[in-house]
Amino acid sequence: MTRTQQYIARARAVIDIELEAIEQLKQRIDEDFVAASELMFQCKGRIVVTGMGKSGHVGSKIAATLASTGSPAFFVHPGEASHGDLGMITRDDVVLALSNSGETGEITALLPVIKRLNVPLISMTGRPESTLAQFANVNINTGVEKEACPLNLAPTASTTTALVMGDALAIALLDAKGFGADDFALSHPGGSLGRKLLLKVEDVMHKQHEVPRVHSSTVLKDALIEMTEKRLGMTTIVDDDNRVIGIFTDGDLRRTLEKSQDFLTSPIEQLMTSSCQTIMPHFLAAEAVQIMEDKSINALVVVDHESRAVGALNMHDLLKAGVV
Repeated sequence: MTRTQQYIARARAVIDIELEAIEQLKQRIDEDFVAASELMFQCKGRIVVTGMGKSGHVGSKIAATLASTGSPAFFVHPGEASHGDLGMITRDDVVLALSNSGETGEITALLPVIKRLNVPLISMTGRPESTLAQFANVNINTGVEKEACPLNLAPTASTTTALVMGDALAIALLDAKGFGADDFALSHPGGSLGRKLLLKVEDVMHKQHEVPRVHSSTVLKDALIEMTEKRLGMTTIVDDDNRVIGIFTDGDLRRTLEKSQDFLTSPIEQLMTSSCQTIMPHFLAAEAVQIMEDKSINALVVVDHESRAVGALNMHDLLKAGVV
């Protein structure tokens, strides 16, 4: 077998082992999982996650996922906890401790203090008979038959099952709490997810004098001047009450050039697209993107409840805002 074949064979074997471990994990979504979820749901403080080594790395990710999905949580390193950081834990908190063996010294050293604080303890271990599992109020079994490591030593399948179980807990809590897209956006205001979920059309659109608009009786030559000045690749066509009756875009101009000899003095209402796509200011900017993609257009007219033009935006505006 060549080295290339060895790489591929080993990678596929790892994935098969970890898939089997996850499949077995599904059978352990039982009353212990429910009890752990309920302890977290009823928690009035924070969910304090702790773990050592690879379990610590997984625990840190679980804490981050919990926090971002509506369950306040943070990670405490067990080594630091025994040297002062345990003071972060209050009587209103719940502790989630990860240890595949259930015998990790830095974790078991914390058990008497957790007991004295009378803080609920959830353990996530691979050995239900271990010290940690027996001490906990609830133990979730994340054990595996074998690691994906051919030496059966390096934490691989066991860390995968712990991570998956952590996600299962977080999303079960999200669902129970009715945590929605708006809540998610508030906890992710700086990222692309936040921009997609929080940013509205009115935050991105061009307003007032920036909106290209001409009257229906305007000739094309003057409409082109308006388009050039406002630089949005289009102009709205409005009636005497500023209600939108159509749009004229760069695409409309190309089509006009193909079929008309004397177009510069033609009234714009004879050349415009009357059934133009519009959107209202309170809609999400992400919805504007969806409309543009569905309709294969590059610009939208923003209107109020009476179809009056109040804004305009194009795909470049949405790209610049980071919505796309």
